[in-house]
Amino acid sequence: MRPCDESIKKTLELTKSMLDVADQGDADREDSGCGVLYGVLRDSAYKIRMLAESEREKHIKKGWWK
Repeated sequence: MRPCDESIKKTLELTKSMLDVADQGDADREDSGCGVLYGVLRDSAYKIRMLAESEREKHIKKGWWK
């Protein structure tokens, strides 16, 4: 796998971890401030994931993605 593709793959894995932390944090939180924090984390993960998936699709179309 090309280094640039490996970085995209790692980014997608990172967003999965971010979503897991946001879900667990929401389940464990005891005040609204934490809710804001985990909401921002979740929103950021979705935005980053969308960008990474778009780049992955571009690499697939170029024949780079293995």
